[in-house]
Amino acid sequence: MKYIFQFARILGFCLAGEALHALVPLPIPGGVWGLVLLLLALKTGLVKLEQVKQTGHFLVGIMPLLFVPAAVGVMELGPELMEMLLPVAMALIPITILVMGVSGKVTEFLAKRTGGKHSD
Repeated sequence: MKYIFQFARILGFCLAGEALHALVPLPIPGGVWGLVLLLLALKTGLVKLEQVKQTGHFLVGIMPLLFVPAAVGVMELGPELMEMLLPVAMALIPITILVMGVSGKVTEFLAKRTGGKHSD
């Protein structure tokens, strides 16, 4: 039963994010608004981590399944993508390397700043 309540809390923040998306004239998706609201609630203590932790771990665990429909959609566009393979590869490879490098540097910086400690 606690999973249902934890999921309802997370879903409530998603709904609030969608409402903000409809009200605020900024090009920020409702899901991002919801995550920011949940982060603020966790940081201010309005929501305790224990109130969403187990369901959050479950949702992160099943996340790869949520990408299956998108992958199938990409597979249906195979012939069109093959025509654009070279430009897409020329864009994706350097951007992927850049994202990996920046992510690594940010992680190193944060690890040094926190002394290598992490919270679970």
